[in-house]
Amino acid sequence: MNARQFTYAVKLTAEKGAGGYVVTCRDLPEAITQGETVDDALAEAADALEEAIAARIDDGEAIPAPSHAKRGERMVSVPPSMALKAAVYLAVQQAGISNSELARRMKVDEKEARRILDPHHPTKLPRIEEALSVLGRHVELVLT
Repeated sequence: MNARQFTYAVKLTAEKGAGGYVVTCRDLPEAITQGETVDDALAEAADALEEAIAARIDDGEAIPAPSHAKRGERMVSVPPSMALKAAVYLAVQQAGISNSELARRMKVDEKEARRILDPHHPTKLPRIEEALSVLGRHVELVLT
């Protein structure tokens, strides 16, 4: 199984006249935001990416793999908690199983499995690790 990262290339476009930057992402075109400074724009980009991925999970849509950055683009990571939720969502999809089957494998109630897959519900790391484990995956932390 291939490793999956949740760091996406974003483009910052200076707003002429108004100041600030508009941020767009090729892989998640719905993730559009802006910021007054470069640092502010990049922080807003992480929030926009998080919301785009949450919406895709809610809608049962695909989460694209990140493209490599092109010249002038910056790489922005999805916040870790959402990256972990997305990893479980993708692992469940790849396994072709239902929430009920995930719950059965984890030996938990189906409501618990639904909460693990709910991008708006806070789930503790040990529970996410358990879900990934029963799906044959594990979390690897990389600091850059």
